Amino acid sequence: MSEASGRHPAFFSASSLIFITPLCVLGAIIGTQLITTLGITTNTALIGALGGMALGRVPLAMFARYRSIHMQNLAQSAISAATFGAGNALLLPIGIPFLMGMPELVLPLLLGVFLAMLIDGYLLYRMFDSEIFPSGGAWPPGVAAAEAIRAGDEGGRKLWVLGAGVLTGVAGEAAFGIPMSAFGVAFIGNVWALAMFGVGLLVRSYSTLLFSGASFATIFPAGDITKAYLPQGFMVGAGLVALIQVVFLVMKDDKATPSGASAHHSAAYVRRSLGFGSVAYVIIAMLLAGFGGLWTSMSAGMLIGFLIFAAFAALTHEIIVGLAAMHAGWFPAFGVAVVTLGIGILLGFPPIALTLLVGFTAATGPAFADMGYDLKAGFMLRGYGADPAFELEGRKQQLFAAMFAFVVAGVVVLLSHRFYMANNLVAPIDRAYVASIKAGASMEVARDLAIWAIPGALLQLAGGPKRQMGILFGTGLLIGGPLAGWAVLVGIVLRLIWTRLTEGQRRADMEVFAAGVIAGDAFYSFWDMGHKYFTIKK
Repeated sequence: MSEASGRHPAFFSASSLIFITPLCVLGAIIGTQLITTLGITTNTALIGALGGMALGRVPLAMFARYRSIHMQNLAQSAISAATFGAGNALLLPIGIPFLMGMPELVLPLLLGVFLAMLIDGYLLYRMFDSEIFPSGGAWPPGVAAAEAIRAGDEGGRKLWVLGAGVLTGVAGEAAFGIPMSAFGVAFIGNVWALAMFGVGLLVRSYSTLLFSGASFATIFPAGDITKAYLPQGFMVGAGLVALIQVVFLVMKDDKATPSGASAHHSAAYVRRSLGFGSVAYVIIAMLLAGFGGLWTSMSAGMLIGFLIFAAFAALTHEIIVGLAAMHAGWFPAFGVAVVTLGIGILLGFPPIALTLLVGFTAATGPAFADMGYDLKAGFMLRGYGADPAFELEGRKQQLFAAMFAFVVAGVVVLLSHRFYMANNLVAPIDRAYVASIKAGASMEVARDLAIWAIPGALLQLAGGPKRQMGILFGTGLLIGGPLAGWAVLVGIVLRLIWTRLTEGQRRADMEVFAAGVIAGDAFYSFWDMGHKYFTIKK
């Protein structure tokens, strides 16, 4: 079943559910454990794929169906959705009201972020393969998953090239602590976007050296660009321009849609998707306001403003996170939520509203990005859309797998969140959100955000909607990491050399090797996180 022919495996079948349900539970547990102990989650997609490969090689007829690359694609889609859903989209947000001393908001917020997570994944499903989020986009972790599954199925040269990449990824991470996924994505994504990402990482990392002189003292105290709100302001400007660029793309005349494209590619379809998302997020914001009792602490005008801003912020958040994930394979979900919170503080929302706002917006983005990775993997495995009917059917089955995984993640968090909170275990970023809420607003912060929004807007405008230079530079500024920055830039240089000196099959090997590097980094990171987790437990 390596080719896109025949009938796609159905997710809602006994063989699929027996195999994938335990994977979803495992993924959800991994997500909740890692987000509370280490502050981040890891991509578990390859764990699901390897599970299918292993079962498919059991010499019994009943296990033969798991050799299907499409079944393995469903497995990797489900376990990664459960991991990011439970950790990033559910448990992380509900830690905020707990730390704020508002335990009565935990369950209402859990309901709100659960619904937001479902909408998040569904919207990417609807917009995948559009001009905004094209199937031809990089989506590096998705490429890594697809190449790993394909190499396991086909063997031969591709398996050897992938294996070399895996060993390179593991060696670089284990021996030198280099984030090798950053090195790998340099061979896959848009060069301009990734160059901006790498430079942004380095500027954030070396800001105290770059801006420590006397001439910068009044702008950057101690050379720290974060105290001047440069990363946050830069992303505000880039994000607003990116949103305008998206609006122009979806408002374009449908006659401009390429001939032969399906209705799912059309601007009208994307407009309807964004309209659906906007209405859905307004409804969720209304539910949060109602269950949170905001009408008792806000005027009617401010309440309406909160509903509109919360829905707008959630939609904007997922688009920014999605664009960064598509181009770089990394998404600044934590940082963008900080930006949203900062604007909410400046608008004068009370603490209870800010608590719900940042939790709600933080939940949108991770599921959106992860769905993009998984659909990219499926698109490659199904033959790059050569059979449109088969492609759409496979995409639908992946949606079923992800939604099922989200429900499993919701059940796991509902049953376990009291244990985590009783032991004061929350995502570390929650403490930063709470500190920001308690610190309040100032005119200096508003001024800094406005100033740094200008270069962010200009860079995003200069790069255009295809390169997303402002968003990727802003992503680097929010995340930081010197080794990751150098890895991206060195990878870009090696990529340019590789493409200049090779052709044919050897040039095609570049993407397979890069996928192996990303996969190797994921495997080592998963092992290393497990090791650190059990060390902490001891």
